[in-house]
Amino acid sequence: MNKVSVLLVDDHTLFREGLAGLLRRRPDIEVVGSASNGEKGIQLARELMPDLILMDVRMAGISGLEATRRIKAEMPEVRVVMVTMSEDDRDLFEAIKSGAQGYILKNTSPDELFKFIEGIFAGETPISGLM
Repeated sequence: MNKVSVLLVDDHTLFREGLAGLLRRRPDIEVVGSASNGEKGIQLARELMPDLILMDVRMAGISGLEATRRIKAEMPEVRVVMVTMSEDDRDLFEAIKSGAQGYILKNTSPDELFKFIEGIFAGETPISGLM
């Protein structure tokens, strides 16, 4: 896998910063930005054109689902994976309908997360902990 640029969009600062620290341990991943809401995530996606966006489903204002729809409409080449606590099948199906390439639960292990990221760029659709 070539070096992957990643944008993090999550309204929980501690989670976002922890995930950024985890991702930065990998030489093949570069965290290029971070946003605390969907609106800022859309703006940064336009500016940074990341390879991958790890996006929370539920955030105040523009939800991760709505932000994903808007990003995919403008930038279909950008991969978006929802990273969430929601194990609700409706959120999963709505995420896929919105254009997300995957759905990963926040309790996923770091090793599994890295496998999912590698899989996304191999054409897989990672879904953790559901169904």
